[in-house]
Amino acid sequence: MEDIKQTITELALDMGFDAIGFCKAETSDQHKKDLVEFNARGLYGTMEWMQTTQARRADPQVLWGDAKSVIVLGMNYGPDYDPMALLENPDHGVISCYAQNRDYHDTVKKRLKRLAREMVARWEGELKVFVDTAPVMEKPLAAQTGLGWQGKHTCVVSRDFGSWLFLGEIYTTLELEADPPHKDHCGNCSNCLDMCPTGAFLEDGKIDARKCISYLTIEYEGVIAPELAAQMGNRIYGCDDCLAVCPWTKFTKATQEKDYKPRAEFIAPQLEKLIDLDEQGFREFFRASPVKRIKRHRFIRNVLIAIANQKRVDLSKKIIKLQDDEHPVIAQTAKWALQVLKG
Repeated sequence: MEDIKQTITELALDMGFDAIGFCKAETSDQHKKDLVEFNARGLYGTMEWMQTTQARRADPQVLWGDAKSVIVLGMNYGPDYDPMALLENPDHGVISCYAQNRDYHDTVKKRLKRLAREMVARWEGELKVFVDTAPVMEKPLAAQTGLGWQGKHTCVVSRDFGSWLFLGEIYTTLELEADPPHKDHCGNCSNCLDMCPTGAFLEDGKIDARKCISYLTIEYEGVIAPELAAQMGNRIYGCDDCLAVCPWTKFTKATQEKDYKPRAEFIAPQLEKLIDLDEQGFREFFRASPVKRIKRHRFIRNVLIAIANQKRVDLSKKIIKLQDDEHPVIAQTAKWALQVLKG
């Protein structure tokens, strides 16, 4: 089967993927145990799907019993600038690197489907493609393929691309020889753990999502607790801190994929303008962007927190108007922001 692997690899790289690895359609007992513990402790916060899909997530065979092999593919989205340069800047909000252009799910899935069509045309067998929208433990699987290793921040670290890799998977009935897993190269480094603004990491490789800024700004629907909001700085969508401080980022290359190159208006958006976005303005500004999925109420909540943390007293009049917003999350966060600015 080695010739098939080589052909799939060549096809994938020609189609714009930057990394590829192969493993059996199975996960280790340790990864299953870690998932069960994560769910048992309620570390998923409001992401109930982590609990309800546990069996399928833990074992590829439960998700699809016919799967024999998993192909993990990566696309580099490495920035050509310092993603932490604008943190604490009083004028701007910070959007995570991965969300500064088009939604990566669309781009990766199109490539996966194209590769899948080629595979079906060449070899007998069935397959399924996934891009972070199904219960797949993609990071452990990526580590099993040798694409990289799962770092202390729980994300995949590649010697070539650092942690700047979008992942996608192809489950297939083809029996392909597994690649050897990558050796862990984190060593004694704890940069990612030490850098987390909210102290979300419990220990190496374990995270309390309820404290993670990416979770709070993207997944969490409600009013963010004041003690956590105060640590968010001007991060208004996601957080790149634990990725950006990894020493392996110095070996990475900036992405050449046009869909991942940042749009100028997303690199350093002005808080003064963002706070004025109404429903229509929000939808238009973030058209085709992953930011759009959190809807206006969560986004404006995040902007209000950034304004309060940056002590933008000059924007108080705008905040006063939002105290009467029809969405309670915006209204309550606006009241909190005013209290902070007055305090």
